[in-house]
Amino acid sequence: MTDKAEHEVLALYEELLTAWNRRDAPAYAALFAPDGALVGFDGGQVAGADVEDHLAPIFADHPTAAYVWKVREVRSLAADVVLLRAIVGMVPPGRTELNPEANAVQSLVARRHAGEWRIALFQNTPAQYHGRPDLADGHTGELSRLLDF
Repeated sequence: MTDKAEHEVLALYEELLTAWNRRDAPAYAALFAPDGALVGFDGGQVAGADVEDHLAPIFADHPTAAYVWKVREVRSLAADVVLLRAIVGMVPPGRTELNPEANAVQSLVARRHAGEWRIALFQNTPAQYHGRPDLADGHTGELSRLLDF
């Protein structure tokens, strides 16, 4: 993968989480390919074309927490397909520290079509590390060092 492609996919991912943090459903949804897929923290699955309709009421009716993230890996799977893996945490509204119960591991598969990167798959998996409290604490601690409050 070229440095340019890596930077473009990193930017795509950063745009996605920044749109979430702004509670901007149209901007978030615009990053998905229409035939892409979103797998949410609760296991819900949403087609790329339906992401905006799915998120708009969530942002309208719920005070969502803000993401803090650290990218672990970006690698090419094929000429125009890239995998990004990251760890994330969430800071609840009005708070300044992470809620460890919302820690997650995220995977994003991006596909370039007509020169533009779009999300083919975004999966947000809870990171509870059952029976391994050292991993859970490490996840929270690593992301806590990134907080800028």
